[in-house]
Amino acid sequence: MPAEADIIARIARKVPSRPSAALPLSIGDDAALLRPPKGKHWVLTCDAFAEDVHFLARAQPAAAVGYKALARAVSDLAAMGATPRVFLLTLGLPAHRTGAWLDAFLRGLARAARAYDLVLAGGDTFRSSAVFVTITVIGEIAVGHAIQRSGARPGDRIYLSGVAGAAELGLQLILRGLDRSRRWKTLLRAHFFPEPRLKLGSWLAKHRLASAMLDTSDGLSTDLDHLCRASGTGARIFATRLPVVAVPAELRRQGFDPLHLALHGAEDYELLFTVPRHLVRKLPTRFGGVPLTCIGEITEPPQLLLVDENGALGPLPPAGWDHFRTPRGRR
Repeated sequence: MPAEADIIARIARKVPSRPSAALPLSIGDDAALLRPPKGKHWVLTCDAFAEDVHFLARAQPAAAVGYKALARAVSDLAAMGATPRVFLLTLGLPAHRTGAWLDAFLRGLARAARAYDLVLAGGDTFRSSAVFVTITVIGEIAVGHAIQRSGARPGDRIYLSGVAGAAELGLQLILRGLDRSRRWKTLLRAHFFPEPRLKLGSWLAKHRLASAMLDTSDGLSTDLDHLCRASGTGARIFATRLPVVAVPAELRRQGFDPLHLALHGAEDYELLFTVPRHLVRKLPTRFGGVPLTCIGEITEPPQLLLVDENGALGPLPPAGWDHFRTPRGRR
C-alpha cells in the first residue's frame, strides 16, 4: 500500500486544485483559505458515499463512483439555486483500492469537478476496511436568493424536472443481476452518472420563480413529504402527469413498474419545486433541453394524495429511501 503522502500527491495531480480568487490557498497546508465574495452568502453541504451502503463496488465502475460522489453533493447546491465553487474530500480506502481502482476513481472525480467548475481545496485520507467518501461542497448565492424547502403555499403548482425513476431502474437491474446483459447497459447511466440541475436551480433562484425546492435524492414521494412538512402543507399529485421512466416491455413483464419507480425510486437528483400560480406563465416547458412538468399542486391539509389514472384519490405514502428504514440492499 502506498504512503499517505503519495496518495495525496496523486489526488492533487489528477483533480483540479488550482488557487483562485475565492480560494487563495488550497492543498498543501493544514487548512485552506476562502475569500467570501461581496454580496453573496456561502452555501455549504456535506454528503457521504459508502461502499455497500450507497454503492456496490462489484457493479459500479470506479470512475462512476468518483463522478457520482461529487455530483450528488453538488445537487444539494442546485436545490437551493447556488453555484458551487470549491470542495473538500475525505477518502477512506482499503489497501486493494489504492492502485488502479483509485486512479479510475480520481478520473471520475476530476470529470465531475471540471463539469461543475469545482476546485479541490483539501481534505483527509485514511485506511479503512471499505471505500468511504465524504465530500463537502461550498458554493455561493446572492444574499436573499436562496430557495428553501419551507416556502410552498396552498395553490402553488408542483413541478419536476427531467424524468422520474431512471436511476432506480438502473439500481434494480443491478440488484437483480440484469446489469450484466449488454442490452440493458444504457439503462444504467442515470444511476451511475446523475446530472445535477445546477443551471436550472440558479435560473429559478435568479428570477425568483420557485417558492420552495429540493432535489429528488430520496425519491419523489419522500422528498415531496420533506417539502410539505417544512412548508406545513399537503399536496395532490396526478399519476397521469408524471414524466415516468420508459421501461422496455420485457422488463415490465418482469415486474418493473414505471409508476412505482417514478414515485418511490431514489437518486434521480432532479429538481422538485413549487411555483405560485401567478408566476407559472413565466416558466418554460423546457430548460436547457430538460422538460419541466407540472405534476400537481400544493394543498391546505397536511396530507399527500395521489390521483390515479382513473381519477380515484388515495394516500401517497413517502416510500422512497430512508437510511434507517429502507431494507439493506435497496440502495
